[in-house]
Amino acid sequence: MGNLLYKEESYELVGILFDVHNELGGGFLEVVYSDAVEYELKKRKIPYEREKKFQVHYKETVLPHHFFADFVVFGKIVLELKSTTHLHDSHIAQCINYLKISKLKLAVLANFESDKLIHHRIVV
Repeated sequence: MGNLLYKEESYELVGILFDVHNELGGGFLEVVYSDAVEYELKKRKIPYEREKKFQVHYKETVLPHHFFADFVVFGKIVLELKSTTHLHDSHIAQCINYLKISKLKLAVLANFESDKLIHHRIVV
């Protein structure tokens, strides 16, 4: 296995996700997990932006539609949270699009399922 992109930062981030899931379990709305993750980020003094707005540039214009990533952590990792029964390809595509328009390289997609935390690293 080669070097992981942002290994220490993503390890710390995934640890937060597990802490939140261990404390709350599954079944809450996504916003509850977002609030809990934000609490942990603040507590650990980890830099982040919540609901980070990304504009889509096309040629010499900015398109009227824009996206909001749940978090950008450490200024370089997109964190997208879900609370659904299963992750779908569309969730991964959403993260890839965030990476494309932000020019960032790593996204962590996390799903707080009822009995477990599922997380994926997405690198472009």
